This record gives sequence, C-alpha cells and structure tokens, in this order.
Amino acid sequence: MGKKEKRVAAQIDASMENDVPESHEKQPKKKRKNREKVKERQNVAVSLVTEAPTLSIALPGSIIDNAQSLELATRLAGQIARAATIFRIDEVVIFDSKNVPDDASTDILDNDLGENEGGTAFLIRILRYLETPQYLRKSLFPKHNSLRFVGLLPPLDPPHHLRKHEWGSYREELCKVGANDGLHLISEFQVWAYDGLHLIAELQCITREKVDGGSVRTFVDVGLSKNIMIDEDLEPGKRVTVDMGTNRNLDAGPRKIVPSSRPREEGMYWGYKVCYAPNISSVFKNCPFQGGYDHRIGTSEHGLVIKSSELTLPLFRHLLIAFGGLAGLEECVEEDGNLKGKIVRDIFDSYLNICPNQGSRTIRTEEAIFISLQYFLEPINRVSR
Repeated sequence: MGKKEKRVAAQIDASMENDVPESHEKQPKKKRKNREKVKERQNVAVSLVTEAPTLSIALPGSIIDNAQSLELATRLAGQIARAATIFRIDEVVIFDSKNVPDDASTDILDNDLGENEGGTAFLIRILRYLETPQYLRKSLFPKHNSLRFVGLLPPLDPPHHLRKHEWGSYREELCKVGANDGLHLISEFQVWAYDGLHLIAELQCITREKVDGGSVRTFVDVGLSKNIMIDEDLEPGKRVTVDMGTNRNLDAGPRKIVPSSRPREEGMYWGYKVCYAPNISSVFKNCPFQGGYDHRIGTSEHGLVIKSSELTLPLFRHLLIAFGGLAGLEECVEEDGNLKGKIVRDIFDSYLNICPNQGSRTIRTEEAIFISLQYFLEPINRVSR
C-alpha cells in the first residue's frame, strides 16, 4: 500500500472511531448508518487515490479593463497564461465581477463585438489562443483585433505544443473533412468547433483511401512530415487523441484513438481549459467536474495568515483557488445577486492571505496568481503525492 492509500485508510479509521455507537440499544440502527457512512467514505477514498486531482483557478475578467492599452492588456493576459502553464493548472475560469444574469451565454465569445470586446471576452480569447498549439492557431482563430499583439508574448511551451519534427506519445490535431472524387476522399475544406477544452489531438487532415481488397483506411495529418493511418473512421470536426506509440515509422499502423484524458492519467500536463461564468456564484454552480469543487480557497489581504509549511489541505479531487479584482473578492460577492446576505468566508472553505506584510499597498491579480500558486505548491504536493 502506497503512502497516499495509507493516509486515506487512516482517515477512514479515524472517521469510524467517531461513529462508534453510544449504547447497545441503538447499536443495530447505528451500525447500519456507520456501514453506510464508511462505504461512502471508502468510495470517495478510492476516487481520491485513483483519479489525478485537478487544479482550477478563477479570476474576474475586469482586471483587463484597467490596462492602459491593448498591448498592456495582452501582456497581462500572457502573464496569467504563463502562470497557469508553469503550475500545471487544469482549468481557468473567467467570471464577470458585475451582476450578470445566470442565463448569459456560457461562451461569451459567441457574442463577438469586434473591437468593442470587453475585458472578460478579451481575456478568454487570449488565454485560449496561447494554449492552442501554434500550428492550429490559424485554423481555429480568425483575424481579430484582440489578437493584434499576441506575437509579442513568450510561448507557453507545454508538452502538447510539439514541434514539427518532435516525437511525442500523443499529438493533437484538428479534424478536416474532404470531398469524395469517387475513388478517394481527399481533404479540401475544414470544419471545427472549439469549446475551450484542451485541444486534444484534433486531427488536421483526414484522407480515406481504398486499399487492396476494397477496404477503406483513414489517414490523418498530425503535423508531421506525412499522414499516418488510424484505426477508425472519424467524424468531421471531432477532436481526438492519437496514441503515437514508440514506433517512429510513420508508415506503421494503424495508430490508436484513445480517450482524451489518457495523457493526463499518465502524468503529462496537457494544457488548461478556459471557461466563462457570468458571476462568481456561477463558478461553483457550473463546475464541469462531477461532485463540484470539493475544496474552495479564496485569497485576500483580509484572509487568515498561515505559513505555507504549516498549511494542511484535505484530500481533494477538484481544488479551486479564486482571486479578486481591483476591490478583491469581497466586491465580487457583494455584486452577485445570488449571494445576498453572504460574505466571502461563507462561500469558501479556506480564506487566506498568502502575502502578509506586503510592501506595496496593492498586489495586482496577475502578481497574486504567481505568488499564490507558489505558496500552495508544497501543500498540494503533500496531499497528492
């Protein structure tokens, strides 16, 4: 049994001790309840041990509105993207700090306002663009004024941003569909859909060719020097993960299509997902993970001061760290109509000041993200290893 499994077992044993029946008369009923509680805890414990935990951050898009120029706004977004990548963040949630209705579009980029794009949409667009491998950007992102200065930003360089001649266990591409000439299906035009999730192995080109015996095989362009054969037909616009294996002979095959979660299950960092929430309460309500975020952390200069070495986090599956804007998380909660009568401490499991005794009167959100993620790095590692 590994360290983590032993730690989970110890927590279950401790919980069982707290559930000991108080009297012999109530024992049968208590035992049934205890067994149900223990079984529930064991199921949670198994998922905690077998599933890789996820790390999410949430921040208001209004931080962009304070930038003095488009270039400075772009650089600010680039800093956030770099922080998310360096610290292996799985999900970045951008929320509106104003009281936007819950029925607002789940993807704010659907309402393209061109040059009048607000800070929230701008930040989402830049974050998604930077997370996308370079060879897919032209296909996924048409020209837009908000992207004018992205060429000035340093690359994120995560594992799924492979070079043309670089070999990787998995590659991500974009599906294209072709026109049939009667004998071959030759790719000529492109169809895609982008939902903000890591662009797991979108196949850039599909070509179906008839081979001996009249069977049809599917070949895909994965960004290498030639197309490779895969083991199944693909739907137009569908993003899939291709297991490249260890055989570097591109004529070998067919290669397998695997679940998009496979790279992450093998310990690889595979980029971050970008989501939109109309307000801070929707960050929790629209959580994409089953069971929601099981531990929520708010950061503020008004939070509790605990040294990183002394901070103990509970076992978690999905951890969320939230950041405020110019006026902090307090204003975000006050402006949210769904949280009337509540204060920040009511909606977070932990509310921490990660940079006490600061020399500056204010810490910018992009600075707080770097400071906080470094602060939480060791406590998270102690729980997840």
